Amino acid sequence: MRTHVGGVRRRHARVQDGSAPPPAIDRGRAVAPDGVDARMLNDVPAPSSELFEGGGEAGRLMANTDWAATEVGAVEQWPASLRFAVRTVLVSRFPMVLTWGAGFLQFYNDAYAPLIGAKHPAIGEDIRDTLAEGWDALAGPVEHAMTAREASWLPRLPLLLERDGYREETYFTVSHAPAFGDDGSVAGMHAVCTEVTAEVVAERRQEVLRSLTAAGDELGDEEAVVARLCAALEVDVLDIPFAGVWLAQEGRLRRVATVGCPASALPPTATLADLPTDVSGLGLTGGRWDDPVRDAVVLPLHTPGAEGPAGALLLAVTPARRLDTDLRDHLSLVASQFTAALTVSQAFSAERRRAEALAELDRAKTAFFSDISHELRTPLTLLLGPLDDVLTDPATQLSAPVRDELAVALRNGRRLERLVDDVLDVVRLEAGAVALDPQPVDLAAYTAELTGVLRAAAERAGLALVVDCPPLPAAVVVDARVWEKIVLNLVANAVKYTFVGTIQVVLRATPQGAGALSVQLSVSDTGIGIPVEHHERVFDRFHRVLDAQARTREGSGIGLSLVRDLVQLQGGSVVVDSAPGSGSTFTVRVELPTADGQVGEPAPSAAARGTAAAWERDIAAPAAPERDGGGGGSVLVVDDNADMRDYLARLLSPRFAVTAAANGEQALAELAVAVPDVLVTDVMMPRVDGFDLLRRLRADPAVADVPVLVLTARAGQEAAVEMLEAGADDHLAKPFQSAELLARVTALASRSHRRPPAHGDDGSRPAPAGGVAVAPPARSVAVDPVGPVTGPTGDGTSHRAHWRLAAGERAPGQARAHLRRMLADAGVHPDQAYDLLVAIGEAVTNAVEHAQNPTEPVVDLLVEIDEECVVATVRDTGQWRERVASMDRGRGSTLMAAVGQVSVLPGAEGTTVVIRARLRR
Repeated sequence: MRTHVGGVRRRHARVQDGSAPPPAIDRGRAVAPDGVDARMLNDVPAPSSELFEGGGEAGRLMANTDWAATEVGAVEQWPASLRFAVRTVLVSRFPMVLTWGAGFLQFYNDAYAPLIGAKHPAIGEDIRDTLAEGWDALAGPVEHAMTAREASWLPRLPLLLERDGYREETYFTVSHAPAFGDDGSVAGMHAVCTEVTAEVVAERRQEVLRSLTAAGDELGDEEAVVARLCAALEVDVLDIPFAGVWLAQEGRLRRVATVGCPASALPPTATLADLPTDVSGLGLTGGRWDDPVRDAVVLPLHTPGAEGPAGALLLAVTPARRLDTDLRDHLSLVASQFTAALTVSQAFSAERRRAEALAELDRAKTAFFSDISHELRTPLTLLLGPLDDVLTDPATQLSAPVRDELAVALRNGRRLERLVDDVLDVVRLEAGAVALDPQPVDLAAYTAELTGVLRAAAERAGLALVVDCPPLPAAVVVDARVWEKIVLNLVANAVKYTFVGTIQVVLRATPQGAGALSVQLSVSDTGIGIPVEHHERVFDRFHRVLDAQARTREGSGIGLSLVRDLVQLQGGSVVVDSAPGSGSTFTVRVELPTADGQVGEPAPSAAARGTAAAWERDIAAPAAPERDGGGGGSVLVVDDNADMRDYLARLLSPRFAVTAAANGEQALAELAVAVPDVLVTDVMMPRVDGFDLLRRLRADPAVADVPVLVLTARAGQEAAVEMLEAGADDHLAKPFQSAELLARVTALASRSHRRPPAHGDDGSRPAPAGGVAVAPPARSVAVDPVGPVTGPTGDGTSHRAHWRLAAGERAPGQARAHLRRMLADAGVHPDQAYDLLVAIGEAVTNAVEHAQNPTEPVVDLLVEIDEECVVATVRDTGQWRERVASMDRGRGSTLMAAVGQVSVLPGAEGTTVVIRARLRR
């Protein structure tokens, strides 16, 4: 008792210096502070029920334990220090465990119980047995705390525990402190701990996901990408001891990478179902303590657009953790990283293949243009050489018309030669095969001379051409032919898009260090200008600003791109400053070395002078009618190419009175003066093109019935349908035979003579050709649809329609419009519907041309569609012999090519054409 009381005195003595709250003293006995059992302070045993009261399940277990059978003895014999320590553990909500005595008997609270899992309850047992698998890590800190009498602090201590039936990887932050007995000696150990396993594992999993993201950021082919991701899993061997990845190939999965195990341990090829989830037979270990790996998870890798899995990922499951929802989610996130990287890689590979295909296509295109351009030079030489020889030989006796024809051929041959040269320049620039031929040049004088080549063309167009090229500080070394192309393309472009005002060419240079000049060439105009959004693209090949007015629509579309490429070839740049309606300024900047030796005097090439001559002719006013012709009627020819206008006029003038116009705008002005019997027009023209001209023509009742023949550079069925739907009566693809042109114009003129006067026609048109009988006025026949009848009909067909069409210019368009709707309603394949529209439209056009019965100028169209075929019947009131010419012109062959079977049944009262086609399903 003296020892214990002495202990109390010692504690009381410590109170005097303020280190502990002082207990009250009542007649020689200590009075406990609030919340402390005074009987403990005065060595009066408290009943066990009160000692363990409020300790929850752990308190009840302690109360029911036979402590007398242990080394600590019955509760009534416990020293006050043990009772204090036990009470402290029980009332704490923080996980605590107390050991006492040499047998390390443990006392713990309810908060500690979950930390030992299935080993609870273990109160009163040796802690070294309870934590046997982890005691190697705990023994040192515990012993140090008890012998050195100082507390330890162990953050994130890894412990191997078997608390749920398997060897589990856990992490705890622990503090061990000595537990003192009443005599001040160390009687046990007091530990406070918290489990941080979830926190440690989560951080580790985040790290592996970051590693996978970094590995997937580097682009490459699919195998390389998934191999890098597979290698990145090495940072998480505690969660994923080993892994393998397979990619789909020809219906099977092929192994492309493994990590953490020999490649031979996993199948080289397999199906998704063949990949193992029980890997215990592989003899592989994992986890922090190298336990046998038994389980694996197989996850398919699905990429967008793929019918089946693009691959599969096998992830071994650590033996140190249960395969719970959290771990499954983590493995799914790992697989999603593979899927994302694989998707990006596939897109990258597809884009790379596309780029390679485009590059190969570009190389093939370059080679083709190079070959074809070279191949064109041989026939061009054999064409132009003899023509030039004939025209320049004084001994050759040629009539004026023949000489003019040969001059036209030579002039346009030279134009073709220049186009071939431009294409070759582009090809060589793309291939990097352009070799500069620099020579000393007086650049100011040469630029002025080049600009002067186009002066006549500019002045003929009513433009002022101002050349401001003062002498430069020194001559420069430059490729004269390259500079010629730059200057001429820029000045010609200004002439093309300027209608009123001035074109100014300015050349300036400033010294740029020793032996070099910074040269600036500016070509300004007062033309139509260029929208800001087109400033960059205007130097792209074949780029055109839509609806931009120009003197001509002719041109290769590579002039400005050629300027850019040639300037960049010399290390320079070209920019444009422009706004709509305010003109444009193209500025070339290039640094050129100065010349030391003798300066050459290059002259504009023959190609340059040919370009100028072509511009001069194209800008010339349209020719007047050459003569009245042979009484075959009047023809208005519309084309922006002067040589083509002259050629057409020469061909037609022996039979017709020909008037010429340079574009659709001039043609409309001519139509306001006199209505021709036939209009022959080009499509690609400035201001008002062929399509716009047709629209305006058909919208004006005074000229709506004028037959129109369209000349186009496009051939094929699509072009034919496009022209006819636009309102043309006929079309002719370039190049064409003169006889074919004459035949078609004559046929259209004949139709025009038979047409009744249009509303508002005052009879000012030229009289029809002599010898051609004019048919009596036909009665007006409106479209009289007997159908269409949709849905099943009595005779078993699914769709049937009958139209009676007035034999006029609008009939083919009306027929196509009805047919297009009917074929769509019947579900006919779009490609076959297109073919049928062409074929039946051609048949209707032929029928309209020859429906000559003056009292019944109609065309009957009957169309039947059942489940297997389409049958179209076209009947006119003409005669077969009158159809031969038009059929021979190619329409019959077009019709035959478009469908499977065509039958022609001529008769005295008309001709019936039956078109039968089996439906494509």
